[in-house]
Amino acid sequence: MIPYRVPPVRQLGPARLTAGLEDCRRMDLAAHRAMHGTAASMSAEELAALADEVDLRGRGGAAFPFARKLRAVMDKRAEKIVLVNAAEGEPASSKDTMLLTRTPHLVIEGALLAAGAINAKQVVIATVKGGMGESSVAAAVEERGVGDRVRVVGIVERFISGEGGALVRSVNGLVGEPPGRKVRAVESGVNGLPTLLSNAETFAQLAVLATLGAERYADVGTAREPGTVLLTVGGSAKAPAVVEVATGTPLYAVLDACQASLGEGVLLGGYHGGWLHPDAAVVATVSRQGITDAGGQLGAGIIVPLGTETCPLGETTRVAKYLAEQSSGQCGPCRLGLPDIARSMSEIVNGSAAALDELRHRAAGVKGRGACFHPDGTSRFVLSALGAFPDDIEEHILNGTCGRPVKGVLPLPPQENDPEVRLTVDWTRCQGHGLCAKLAPDLIHLDEHGYPVLSRDAIPNQFRRMARRTVEMCPALALRVATG
Repeated sequence: MIPYRVPPVRQLGPARLTAGLEDCRRMDLAAHRAMHGTAASMSAEELAALADEVDLRGRGGAAFPFARKLRAVMDKRAEKIVLVNAAEGEPASSKDTMLLTRTPHLVIEGALLAAGAINAKQVVIATVKGGMGESSVAAAVEERGVGDRVRVVGIVERFISGEGGALVRSVNGLVGEPPGRKVRAVESGVNGLPTLLSNAETFAQLAVLATLGAERYADVGTAREPGTVLLTVGGSAKAPAVVEVATGTPLYAVLDACQASLGEGVLLGGYHGGWLHPDAAVVATVSRQGITDAGGQLGAGIIVPLGTETCPLGETTRVAKYLAEQSSGQCGPCRLGLPDIARSMSEIVNGSAAALDELRHRAAGVKGRGACFHPDGTSRFVLSALGAFPDDIEEHILNGTCGRPVKGVLPLPPQENDPEVRLTVDWTRCQGHGLCAKLAPDLIHLDEHGYPVLSRDAIPNQFRRMARRTVEMCPALALRVATG
């Protein structure tokens, strides 16, 4: 979620999810029903057939067919739960927060429709604890008088908080991190019950589909992917917004509407997505297939134009460090591999040609080996920078810089107030014992003469204890921990 605010809403083509929002800040129940009506009840098979007819897919990033999820849970004999994933841990996304704060009844309508179809015991709406969305949707539940059927749960916001397993754990009162093994929500989700889990936009789309019918729903968009999609456009855009567009709309038209240029490149799909070079982005169209054909992925509909005034590699490194810190630390690829990837990226920024091969090797080393998809997504994001910014890489290797500052165009959550910690060496004492590199191989390596080479970057939180232990064990008392 972009910190502390929801950007304006814009439309390119007919408005569906955002209909009426040009005239009011937030739609109450009366305004919602006047604009959207009320969806008729359906059986599970009727609803699944309707979703199949327009190939409705999840809008959280994975694009899993909604009808398949519905059919997987509808025949379970146990009590069932509908879980709405509105826990927008992705810093570059605001679409779900926009839905909950401005048109919450559309999300609730879709969730209740699904719950009625599968005879679910309860609807749970999971959103960011203490955020605007939590209070807005709670007020909408009260307004409808469905507090006995719909429960709003605020969870701690982290990048991985929206991952399905992590979300279920949070709702169940456990630590919000991936469970470390694949547990299908349709088998065991909220309170161990079969759970229909999908993203907030998915349920809003379901409500629109049920009221319009498949034929009218497919009046806009492409034949293969009918309807509209919500996009969060930020970055260097002068007019950032959540934009509703018909599928098939050219990407450049979306950027124009938000007063953004292709610049050095465009990030699509968020921080588990990838960079597109301007030459690819200029011909891309907004749909899953259109973005895939251009060499990217639509994901959760995140579009971040970089502009021309910031260092692309420096921006990528900032996010790589953030993603390494957001790891739950359950497996080696996350706990060790992601800091290594961030460190290699930082060394490339500082002009190391050797770090290019190190980065590729380290990224390949985490692929497919994590307890969840966080290592894969992080690896994909970082490697995409190598293809999108070859000229910048050459500049950094030749000159140690591209000459541009890092302006923080890619949004990240506000940093905690903990001071940065770095390792330093008192060279008047260091005798080249080499013990430090053995004690802290993730922070220190030795040069050809056996003396320590330290990263210029701040020490990640998960390695601070290791750093202090290494300082305590230095035979020459040469290592120091510096803060500030």
